[in-house]
Amino acid sequence: MSTGHAYDPNKSPEFTPQSAPMSETAQPGSSPVGAATKPIMSNHTAVMDKTQSGDNKIKKRSWDYVMRSGIAGGLAGCAAKTVVAPLDRVKILFQASNPQFAKYTGSWTGLAAAIRDIKRTEGFQGLYKGHSVTLLRIFPYAAIKFLAYEQIRAVIIPSSEYETPFRRLVSGSLAGVTSVCFTYPLELMRVRMAFETRQSHRSGLVDIWRQIYHERVQPPSTNSAAAAESSSVAVAESASSAVSKVVPRTGIINFYRGFAPTILGMLPYAGMSFLTHDTVGDLFRHPSVARYTLRRATEPENPADRPKRPQLNTTSELLSGAVAGLVSQTSSYPVEVLRRRMQVGGAVGDGRRLGIAETARTIWLERGFRGFWVGLTIGYVKVVPMVAVSFYVYERAKGSLGIS
Repeated sequence: MSTGHAYDPNKSPEFTPQSAPMSETAQPGSSPVGAATKPIMSNHTAVMDKTQSGDNKIKKRSWDYVMRSGIAGGLAGCAAKTVVAPLDRVKILFQASNPQFAKYTGSWTGLAAAIRDIKRTEGFQGLYKGHSVTLLRIFPYAAIKFLAYEQIRAVIIPSSEYETPFRRLVSGSLAGVTSVCFTYPLELMRVRMAFETRQSHRSGLVDIWRQIYHERVQPPSTNSAAAAESSSVAVAESASSAVSKVVPRTGIINFYRGFAPTILGMLPYAGMSFLTHDTVGDLFRHPSVARYTLRRATEPENPADRPKRPQLNTTSELLSGAVAGLVSQTSSYPVEVLRRRMQVGGAVGDGRRLGIAETARTIWLERGFRGFWVGLTIGYVKVVPMVAVSFYVYERAKGSLGIS
């Protein structure tokens, strides 16, 4: 009678003489070729099984894994952004202190009123203004972010002994910074399109690109009071009409307005997002609650196909992502307000490029401490479901693509 053993994915099957019994048709005096062949085949099978059992480690560094994780991340980002696109438009208008929507800030009713205002003046499509650029940006952004996290995490946390909150935080932060470096110009164009509210001249992608490219980049001013005054009376203009008001000159650097605060904000945002999601996921996988939180899936025939970590069910996965969104949004929001104000700097006032310190002083003079948290309510409403959907779609897409 054979003795049952628990399956250990870290151990490869070993060949034993019992695994190759003598054929029933073999005779004592017959050729030993058949008997010799089976051990050889069994040894070959053992080698193949050993190779397969190590596929998970090798596959993570392969182009196949990179492509699949990138596709899963891109799809997750597009799905999440589409769900919250209307809220994203309103949040940008609030954060950048658009004069037409300043009256709606600071309350839950203001959110609903702002959405109604946009629908009345621009139609339903106004809620998705800039969404085409969002999708153009978010697919590579999310793809790079998720695949970078997988690869960086594999280097910083090569095994479970190295699994610490700090290493998770660093892995997530570096992944976020990597994705921003590749996709920031598209993010700036999206913000400019979402900020525009005039109906006389609606700007397309080409108009926005020309406006940003030809804007006169002036050094930051040292007169913070003047900056506050000019910002308070600024009026959002059509992007296309603003082109004629500046002197055309090459300005690739214009596409990186607000890049420094974006990087500063991404460090806590992405780091806390991945750290919180993984930590909450570990809590949900604890044996005491596993029966309520884990997904009931069909056991694969090949043990090598089993996922490294059990998948959470829909409710648990969405909840872990929602908590991650809540924590990450809170930890990085003041810096996000700074970068939004810097990003729309060329579309309001005299077009001067403000530095981080001057932008912070301007916000303080205008609204005080609360100015750094304007739009946080809608930020929660937007980011919590967005991050939840993003992680959920990513984990499910990984399972469908065979890399969970």
